[in-house]
Amino acid sequence: MTEPTPPPTGSSPDTEGRSGPEGDGGTRSAADWRRRIADLMPQVRADLEDLVRIPSVSLDSFDAAHVEASAQRVAELFRDAGADVEVVHIGEGHPAIIGGVDGPKGAPTVLLYAHHDVQPPGPDSDWQSPPFEPVERDGRLYGRGAADDKAGVMAHVAALRAHDGRPPVSVRLFVEGEEEVGSESLPAILERYADRLDCDAIVIADSANWAIGTPSLTTSLRGNVRVVVRVRSLDHGLHSGLFGGPVPDGITAMCRLLATLHTDEGDVAVEGLTWEPDPDVDYPEDVLRADSGVLDGVRLLGTGPLAARLWSRPSITVIGVDAPAVDVAANLLSPTCQAKLSMRIAASEDPMRAYAALKTHLESHAPWGVQVEVDLVDAGAGFTASTEGPVVEAAQSALADAWGSDPTEIGLGASIPFISQFAETFPRAAILVTGVEDPDTRAHGPDESLHLAEWEKACLAETLLLERLGTMRSDG
Repeated sequence: MTEPTPPPTGSSPDTEGRSGPEGDGGTRSAADWRRRIADLMPQVRADLEDLVRIPSVSLDSFDAAHVEASAQRVAELFRDAGADVEVVHIGEGHPAIIGGVDGPKGAPTVLLYAHHDVQPPGPDSDWQSPPFEPVERDGRLYGRGAADDKAGVMAHVAALRAHDGRPPVSVRLFVEGEEEVGSESLPAILERYADRLDCDAIVIADSANWAIGTPSLTTSLRGNVRVVVRVRSLDHGLHSGLFGGPVPDGITAMCRLLATLHTDEGDVAVEGLTWEPDPDVDYPEDVLRADSGVLDGVRLLGTGPLAARLWSRPSITVIGVDAPAVDVAANLLSPTCQAKLSMRIAASEDPMRAYAALKTHLESHAPWGVQVEVDLVDAGAGFTASTEGPVVEAAQSALADAWGSDPTEIGLGASIPFISQFAETFPRAAILVTGVEDPDTRAHGPDESLHLAEWEKACLAETLLLERLGTMRSDG
């Protein structure tokens, strides 16, 4: 595709656009668009709540029919907003929504990405209200997927509605149905539909803002490696009174093995992993403690600047252990134990090299000679975005006008591995990683929630972004 060029000298992105909300050919200010979005939000919110009520968990152990229902509903919403979309399947993968709407000749093409699948809710008892029944409390909408990422889906819908289904750019839509389980179908989807998704800019609405009141563009993301490690010490279980003492059990051996993954200070102890230069960002400890809910007296892990520990250095978390539950545990030396580990890696790290380093560490630190097996679950590369160019400048101005404060560029400790696949498939496209989450969103956990006022600003920012990108024209 041809390279978009900035607006002519002297034009004002605050007022210029293809048309006003009513399609009258006039120009609109940011204040006009703010009023337009405010008028639309009651219905946009109602549609979001309907989406949250669909339990579209994409894990294999959940009913896939709900993910299908979610895809069909998302497709309906985009069609009603003026887009031509279809629900597509690749093999046994979950459904995605592909399509878009053409803009004026010569205008840039913008790909809007989000995902409609969600994480498992966990026990209902962990939630203050049922996870799939949206409830507002203190200006936040609670429910699984309310923020991650059905609010991102609806931000795209809101922007199209604001432009009356006739945006000043060509829009391409891709809403995935298996992001929460590793995006296994993504490479095949990108290969099959590359021509329909080709673009000059990509907006990935699946990240977070620095704080309430401070919009952000995410410019770096750590990669990830997940493994299952199994420890075996016996060929069968034994009475803990008869054999406890000299005979090692699987659970105790696993505890010893997992303890080797960190130094006494809490830094990752696996040798050979990449540590990138420290970000030039101050993340005060009291802010992190408030954002995360660390209990009084609990020390933070690791050494060095907090932003580096969160964004540019590796981390390892034990996210699951198979062992007898306390209330059903017998007096037994368990012969085996297995655990799932999530390792986040620096954006520049090769995921397979990092997996090899972790595997070597686990195997070489087997306590008491127990057998250790390590299996790779999935791995994904990190990402570093360009922070320059007319598309980035348009995004920064849109965020600034929507929030009334300058945006900040942040790293993110989380991983969105598919972004590197977008970058490879569409190498000339500028990639903008935006989001609707804030430090108290609690995505993936109980009481996930969306700050409604911040979400409205995100919808406005995307509307403004499409308008400002529409002032750019290709040179061919």
